[in-house]
Amino acid sequence: MSKLGNLGARLHRGEVGYDFIGKRKIWYGLSILITITAIVALAVRGLNMGIEFQGGAVFTTPKTDVSVSQAQTYAEEASGHDAIVQELGSGSLRIQVGGLDTDKSDQVRAELAKDLNVPEDKIAAELVGPSWGEQIATKAWTGLGVFMILVVIYLAIAFEWRMAVAALVALIHDLTITVGIYSLVGFEVTVGTVIGLLTILGYSLYDTVVVFDSLKEQTKDITKQTRYTYSELANRSINGTLVRSINTTVVALLPVAGLLFIGGGVLGAGMLNDISLSLFVGLAAGAYSSIFIATPLVADLKEREPSIKALRKRVLAKRASAAAKGESLDAADDLPSEAAVVGPRAGRRGAQERRG
Repeated sequence: MSKLGNLGARLHRGEVGYDFIGKRKIWYGLSILITITAIVALAVRGLNMGIEFQGGAVFTTPKTDVSVSQAQTYAEEASGHDAIVQELGSGSLRIQVGGLDTDKSDQVRAELAKDLNVPEDKIAAELVGPSWGEQIATKAWTGLGVFMILVVIYLAIAFEWRMAVAALVALIHDLTITVGIYSLVGFEVTVGTVIGLLTILGYSLYDTVVVFDSLKEQTKDITKQTRYTYSELANRSINGTLVRSINTTVVALLPVAGLLFIGGGVLGAGMLNDISLSLFVGLAAGAYSSIFIATPLVADLKEREPSIKALRKRVLAKRASAAAKGESLDAADDLPSEAAVVGPRAGRRGAQERRG
């Protein structure tokens, strides 16, 4: 068995682990800091909206020897607006200029034909009105709202309302970070970006539901025992699914990274950048939130229940009584508090020494 597979098996059995729940204030603080940074970036820099949302024109030229930077200068001088120029595989150029109406678009097209030394009728012009972008944005917000409502209803029925609330907070957390990264990087927000944002919601939810399912199974009839607190079982659930979450995320990130860094960075494919950046950031944020935000938040909410509070007092009292008498608990080999630090369990090692 590989080292990672062996580690995953030991994590699942509770032989090793990390105290994610105990350090939840650190994760909360880190997430709040990242979220504030994203909000400030949105407030200061805003989003670089594509012509689909603000209106404008796209000019596609025939093959030309003019460089991308020179064509960008020509387009900005002719239109008076910022321009985005991309070189296509055939040697032609795609020039995108926002804020143009029909009359201004014809004028810019004529100026570009002169500057690029190509026939005007060979430059294809596509005019996009801002109303189309408004419709797309409205439908995207509607789709997002419907998705959030259905997620909350499903999780509340399949699990409980606390898990539904935690999953919703994690989804909003992931979306905020992704949009904030777009603002910081300055990538253009297009229809591809919207598609990417809607896609990451499913990936983000997947890891969260996996942990929640494990937590639901381990906490069944939890108040009938006095060996573990709810937070300890929540911590075991995270550790038990940790390697699975990492593997799933890495496998999903590899092809997306190829699209972003090779397809977008090397080949210069604009639409690939729009989709792949939102997927890349969203997948990473989703894996983070399912481990460090969603499950610790569920534990926080559950620990406020009177029955779970009473359980915690009984568990701690039992351990204190056993420690005072110098007795070992029946569950000594499996106590999550002992497995909270990565390493072999003391109880198991002692048992092995006694057998030896």
